[in-house]
Amino acid sequence: MKPTANDAGRVPVGVGQPRWGGVFDDLAWIALLAVGVLVVLTFQDYGITTDEEVQNVYGIKLLSFYTSLFRDTSAFHYLDLYRYGGLFDLVAAIVNLVSPFGEYETRHILGGLSGVIGLAGAWRLGRHLGGPRAGFLSLMLLVLTPAYYGHSFNNPKDAPFAAAMVWAIYGMCRVVSEFPVPSVRTVVLFGLWLGCALGIRVAALLIGPYLAVGLMLFLLAGWRAGRNAATAGRHVATAVRRLLPGFAIAYGVMGLFWPWAVMNPINPIRALIGFSTYPINLDTLVGGLWVKAYALPRDYLPDYLLVNLPEVVLFGLVAAIVAGTAWAIGRLRHGPRFLAGTDVAELRHVEFMLVALAAFFPVAFFVVFRPTAYNGIRHFLFVVPPMAVLAALGIDRLWSFLESFDARLGRVCTAVLTAVFVVQMWIMGQLHPDEYVYYNLLTGGVKGAAGAYELDYWGNSLLEATKDLADYIAMESGDKPITRIYKVAVCGHRLAVAYYLPEYMVYTRNLDEADFVVSFTQTNCERRYQGRQIISVNRFGVALSVVKDRRYLKDRSK
Repeated sequence: MKPTANDAGRVPVGVGQPRWGGVFDDLAWIALLAVGVLVVLTFQDYGITTDEEVQNVYGIKLLSFYTSLFRDTSAFHYLDLYRYGGLFDLVAAIVNLVSPFGEYETRHILGGLSGVIGLAGAWRLGRHLGGPRAGFLSLMLLVLTPAYYGHSFNNPKDAPFAAAMVWAIYGMCRVVSEFPVPSVRTVVLFGLWLGCALGIRVAALLIGPYLAVGLMLFLLAGWRAGRNAATAGRHVATAVRRLLPGFAIAYGVMGLFWPWAVMNPINPIRALIGFSTYPINLDTLVGGLWVKAYALPRDYLPDYLLVNLPEVVLFGLVAAIVAGTAWAIGRLRHGPRFLAGTDVAELRHVEFMLVALAAFFPVAFFVVFRPTAYNGIRHFLFVVPPMAVLAALGIDRLWSFLESFDARLGRVCTAVLTAVFVVQMWIMGQLHPDEYVYYNLLTGGVKGAAGAYELDYWGNSLLEATKDLADYIAMESGDKPITRIYKVAVCGHRLAVAYYLPEYMVYTRNLDEADFVVSFTQTNCERRYQGRQIISVNRFGVALSVVKDRRYLKDRSK
């Protein structure tokens, strides 16, 4: 992941403070290393989420498809998971054959490390577009976005896909920067990155239309530069011809991790349509009201993004919009026409537009067509990395603008951003390992969001509640050995608790015989069960999971 000559040699003049470029690159490497170490130290803090059990089974079935020499096709009939690529699940199944950790602990460390890979992609993309400082800011804004970081460990679909997509977007921008003759290396890497994204979720097909828009803008730029139609056509034909091997590589990688997709050429389209219209009968919380997932209001996704993204990211996006608008107005009034040529600077503007398209087109699509969605921004997590990059570019541009007036203003920016980053780190530390329940100050934080927006919908906090219950029983027993077996019921995903129970506790479905109930508070689940509350897992004063003692109820019934 070392910055290439292509990245370093195309930094716009005056952006990213070139004399400090090496410092920002070093800081980026230090940040990536620090997050990697943090993943290794904390991956066992994360619980088993609702989808992990079936995703784990899907990965095992995909592995069996290959080890049986394609005879075991049960993976393609298992629930609806054949509509998903199995890159993460298949890799996890293979690693679990040799991993020294538990089955799900292994998945969690792989998830955390895939999140680090996504951070590296955001850094490279930001650096490519705006220089070393913008790259470092892109990395920091993404790692301090709790929705991204928290999901990385135990969201086996959306988080790895977000990480793969930011690399595919970076590859697309590299291709555009080398139009009309992208290098073989760039095309091959683009194909690999796109194939990995397709090998997780079919929504990666969006890269094709994005690239087509880039090609059309390149054609427009060539026409405005005075090239005749024949010359422009030859350039487009050359670019398309050079890209064909990349798409072939992407198709092959996709087929490796998503065999169902290549069994029929139209299967990916079927999957895409199926996800958009999936009639799942789930409720999701929107502004304090429970709404069916297939009948969401148009502002559902914009609203959740507005309250889920950190304030600094929202500020950066506003700065980027203002900077882009000012540039466009200046071009129209005083400068050359938009896309007046195909040199590096003009193609860079095309790349900015494509990143903005990758960030906001899925949101616009949702507003217009209202596809099925639930659990906040989970299904659209892949728009968060490009948004973080755009926010970083906006802050970087504002930083440069202020420095142009007085160098001291640049130092003020450094101090303010450092303070903001430290505060955001503290907030995430307080939320750990439930970072993804974060809400910004527009809702009053987590406490203000309670009852209005979804919090621990994955049930991640059930692990902490289970550990606290084990400690409670041990403390209750004192120095005496625990000789009886306690029965534990669960309101939430069974495995999220049962997997972590010590030998003196067993899971039960029969509530009447349960000594304890471990429950998350999603949909007020804990209110359905009687018992004396003895444990509450809280974040910023909001209970995410509770444990109720039912032993006195059992004694009373005797």
